[in-house]
Amino acid sequence: MNALFLVLVSLSVFALAYRYYGLFIARKVLEIDPGRPTPAITMADGHDYHETNRYVLFGHHFAAIAAAGPLIGPVLAAQFGYLPGVLWIIIGAVVAGAVHDMVSLFASVRYQGRSLSLIAEKEIGRKAGIVASFAVLFILILTLAGLSISVVNALFDSPWGLFTVLATVPIALFMGLYIHVLRPGDVKGGSILGVVLLAAVIYLGPYVAASPVLAPMLTFSKNALAISIPIYGFAASVLPVWLLLCPRDYLSTYLKLGTISALALGIFLVHPEMNMPALTSYVHGGGSIIKGSVFPFLFITIACGAISGFHSTIATGTTPKMIASERDIPFIGYGAMLVEGFVAIMALIAACVLLPQDYFAINAQTSAYAALGMTPVHLPELAAAVGENLQGRTGGGVSLAVGMAYIFSSLPFMKTLMGYWYHFVIMFEALFILTAVDTGTRAGRYLLQEMVGRVIPRFSEKRWMPGIAITSFVFTASWGYLLYTGNITTIWPIFGMSNQLLAACALIIGTTMILRMGKGKYALITAIPGLFMIPVTFSAGYLNIVTNYLPNGQYLLVFITAILMFLTAIIFIEAFKKWYELIQAHGKPLNGSGRMPIKADFGGVCEQPKI
Repeated sequence: MNALFLVLVSLSVFALAYRYYGLFIARKVLEIDPGRPTPAITMADGHDYHETNRYVLFGHHFAAIAAAGPLIGPVLAAQFGYLPGVLWIIIGAVVAGAVHDMVSLFASVRYQGRSLSLIAEKEIGRKAGIVASFAVLFILILTLAGLSISVVNALFDSPWGLFTVLATVPIALFMGLYIHVLRPGDVKGGSILGVVLLAAVIYLGPYVAASPVLAPMLTFSKNALAISIPIYGFAASVLPVWLLLCPRDYLSTYLKLGTISALALGIFLVHPEMNMPALTSYVHGGGSIIKGSVFPFLFITIACGAISGFHSTIATGTTPKMIASERDIPFIGYGAMLVEGFVAIMALIAACVLLPQDYFAINAQTSAYAALGMTPVHLPELAAAVGENLQGRTGGGVSLAVGMAYIFSSLPFMKTLMGYWYHFVIMFEALFILTAVDTGTRAGRYLLQEMVGRVIPRFSEKRWMPGIAITSFVFTASWGYLLYTGNITTIWPIFGMSNQLLAACALIIGTTMILRMGKGKYALITAIPGLFMIPVTFSAGYLNIVTNYLPNGQYLLVFITAILMFLTAIIFIEAFKKWYELIQAHGKPLNGSGRMPIKADFGGVCEQPKI
């Protein structure tokens, strides 16, 4: 199989899906109204609620949602062969992930930028809302710890990568001040300055790494990074959104999309073959990377590349507070997820152009690889070319970097630059992930403010700085503790399961909203993917407990997994009860129109159907 064919197929499917399916849902099902003022306008406060240029916001949103999942997940899932991953990424992104993101964003815009748990309370009931608050909070903590571990593993003892990532912070601060203070509204000028400065930083990276003075200063241990990343997350959560968070994510998008576009161009020019077979013998289990069969672990492993519950926290967190017009909802909600699906396809291709013997040598522990009876083919020369020891570097990130560097170095005049490309991709991966960490921290702060505000109303005040600082610190310290004490093998499995479980919750809540809008004939659009993800996630949670956590004595993870499954089961039961009530009421002439008596602007004051 030629990789170019997969690129063309995925691009064609995603383009057609956006043009027809995405816009159909936006216009016919959700009935977006470009003339309706959004919360960014009606509730503008210059801190969280801030009207933002649609392209800047797209960059922020894409940078926030595109984290480790579309890069690492497809690489690990290549264990099953390239075909299962390709099918799930393309189909899942179109009918599940992009729908999930757009519906969540629409719901939050109509609910004044509120979080998923508040939406659950208004749509389903108070019990579901309270339970959802705790479930989403726990899942966010696990998610951010899992994402941050990937950053730590990519950046420790890497002065080049750390320098580039750190440099994006002052560049973003300068962009924020330029666009909003020095030259208000000059997005184009700020973008040009930001990209030029970013290009300069990338160019200087290898010189910094070779400097006897700077390199030691930028060589951080894992523990040092595990402390530094939460500190950055706290700052991004507290500072005004226009000053650091939005311009940094927007700036990162240039690097992300630029790198992925360059990879696609490289595939067009090189025409690499997929050396991984379409299906391997591990689809039924027994692999050395993923300890399970293609169902359910393919879906859990690929995660954000096809659908991600983490996206709903962004779509009901920072983004709805900045969107200038409902016209932008499909562009940002549906469109950004399709771009992420394309990133996942690129990551899968980068892994599958490696020979299976080399792929497994990189991603499996040394003892596990020996049990496979394989012998590396090109790995020694690849390791010499990049200047790193590659065997046994588990986690997916290294094999992705090797695959991408291999494609780039196959271009004319690039053969001697494989080491440069390898280290560039490692930095690219870390930057990709870290932009989700800062936005996720801010979304967690929003949620914690809402929860504490139920007991201490002052915390619900959007501009009360003590409340912002306290909730930011508590939330950041929670996932920071897991980051400091955990590792990829303990956090990543539960992160994958809980992330997809949250996606199922968001789709079920979205289905309830569609039913209450009187659009019952379209409810299957969200109900089918939501109901599909329930057995996927619950079976994965059960298998994690009985085959992974219990045999290894990880009783805390057993408890957390069981609690998350119990909490989300309550949400599902409450939602299904509400579905029954709404379906029963749908055929009655409510308000003389046969539609749900729901106000045009939800705003948290929807009338309940008179059943």
